[in-house]
Amino acid sequence: MQLGLLKRLNAARASRQAAVVVSDLASGEVRLILEGEPVAGPLGDEVGKVFRSGKAVTVEVEGKNLFLNVHLPPPRIVVIGAVHISQALARMAPVAGYELTIIDPRTAFATEERFEGVELIADWPEDVLKDRPLDAYTALAAVTHDPKIDDFPLSEALRSGCFYVGALGSRKTHAKRVERLKALGRSEAEIARISAPIGLDIGAASPAEIALATLAQIVQAFRRRDIVSAR
Repeated sequence: MQLGLLKRLNAARASRQAAVVVSDLASGEVRLILEGEPVAGPLGDEVGKVFRSGKAVTVEVEGKNLFLNVHLPPPRIVVIGAVHISQALARMAPVAGYELTIIDPRTAFATEERFEGVELIADWPEDVLKDRPLDAYTALAAVTHDPKIDDFPLSEALRSGCFYVGALGSRKTHAKRVERLKALGRSEAEIARISAPIGLDIGAASPAEIALATLAQIVQAFRRRDIVSAR
């Protein structure tokens, strides 16, 4: 791989931007495609597929045999709220391949005893997210039921284009949340992306079942997310 291309790839990986290295198996020609770059025709379709799957493939495009090696940022979940649902989700997420961080300023809840081995930050989300910004490979789940804690990270998740944004609460609770998010500058189209009530509708009742429904919805959102470059 050419040094210049390798530097671009490393820069993309450092900034948590997805990339595909396209190698022509006959000519040896190599091309780097970053997610967000328009790619026309059949190649764009194939690139979109590997961005979603995360798996390298060999394909034939317009008479050429191409090897598509995809580099995706590790998907992660940021949970706002150190509650029982978070405890269950923290055990499930790594099994599905997701890094997980829990943020909650309430030190009575955010304790190492309750979340042993979990990345836990006992601080306000607005302070944490200044240094650890959300991105398109992050799922955000807000589960505190407290607008003072949940609203800012929900707004940031929508602004940052997180691939999944979910919030705990009834439809009545969410209707009030919608008005608050509008006051924070979020549009109706952005707010419509929030999954509320959170999780797939599996009739979940216990915290563990809600966590399972939420993780399933996160995986679904990740595998079905829009890929800008596939066009």
